[in-house]
Amino acid sequence: MPAPKNTARRSLLVTSAVLTTLSSLAITTPAAHAAPSPSASPSATPPAQMSVVGGARLGRPGTQVDLAGGAPVLPKDLTARSWIVADAESGEVLAAHNAHWRLAPASTLKMLFADTLLPKWPKTTKHKVEVSDLAGVGAGSSMVGIKEEETYTVHDLWLGVFLRSGNDAVHVLSAMNGGVENTVREMNEHAEELQAGDTRVISPDGYDAPGQVSSAYDLTLFARSGLQKKDFREYASTVRAKFPGKTTKDKKGKTSRESFEIQNTNRLLTGDSGLEVYPGIAGVKNGNTTHAGSTFTGVAERNGRVLLVTVMNPAKDEHNEVYKETARLFDWGFQAAGKVRPVGELVPPRSAAQASPQPGSGASGEAGGAGKGAAGAKPVAGAPAADGSSGLWTAAAVTGGLLVLLAGGAFLVNRRWPLPDLVRRRSRP
Repeated sequence: MPAPKNTARRSLLVTSAVLTTLSSLAITTPAAHAAPSPSASPSATPPAQMSVVGGARLGRPGTQVDLAGGAPVLPKDLTARSWIVADAESGEVLAAHNAHWRLAPASTLKMLFADTLLPKWPKTTKHKVEVSDLAGVGAGSSMVGIKEEETYTVHDLWLGVFLRSGNDAVHVLSAMNGGVENTVREMNEHAEELQAGDTRVISPDGYDAPGQVSSAYDLTLFARSGLQKKDFREYASTVRAKFPGKTTKDKKGKTSRESFEIQNTNRLLTGDSGLEVYPGIAGVKNGNTTHAGSTFTGVAERNGRVLLVTVMNPAKDEHNEVYKETARLFDWGFQAAGKVRPVGELVPPRSAAQASPQPGSGASGEAGGAGKGAAGAKPVAGAPAADGSSGLWTAAAVTGGLLVLLAGGAFLVNRRWPLPDLVRRRSRP
């Protein structure tokens, strides 16, 4: 049975290169939490000791779970090298398996890329792509189809990142941000702020690169942080959208711009052969490379409870296996919530951990958002965006009185740093 609805919690209503440089800033963590040095070829078994950020049990190899009376047992057919199930709002880790094992992340690292760069430009900002913008995109990369000398809005580029996992879009946005090297530096700095000490960024798009690592725990932190941002939520849950193609000129000299449809590569959001859309799914990001295997972080809601699940590199070689194992962990998590004792927690960002929010504070707002919603505004279900994109989420106001907006608008917290309310999931077309 699904866990009973907790009326005290804020419910979440959801509608989902090898590079030219290998320089980056290493993440520094307290000595007690320091993780082993990254390796280009991780062992087939997890280290005996890993980071203990979030709790001592999360630093132990193997499966960590503490079942109370009536709790369901974990699924038996899990083959991933690492996974984690956590409550998105309270931050409680319900169960984990090698949560801090430092592994290649693939395109799930784009969650950190987006969380770092999304606040930089308005959606309407335009950029004409230069040849140099696409330099260093790795062979065999996933691409959305960006053309040199064509102009795109920032909104177009983010659709390319989230829906098609386009490394070309990542490189264009990185070029706008002062280049790949600067973007990598900022991503590493942001990972440190999020207390994601298992992560070392070499390539902003997640393309396999020596020394580039993250963990199921850190990827879950990135998702939780990104989901604080309205734009992140909307892009991550968009099923399909129109993307600009090339500009053509007819015999009379009149120019026109073609467009083509792109679809999200998150198969729990779109469905696939032998795989249904997961009920309540709202993102977040999938990835796949030779070194990383398949990786995925997802967020889903059921009966007012919101869970985050990250799965890294299933050993079972079946089509969509990473999604199947994620779905089984979601099912277990919704059944087990309230019936298991947490084995750890998702830590807040350093700035939030250092702050001392007072209960009852009335400040509210959207972190990283361009606009402010009115208190009490109702969510809109299933409204198509003006640009023709088909999203599962639309903008909604955050109810006032429950969130504390930290100085500078960086993060939203309410003692345990819950997610802000999102919007209602529409019926799938």
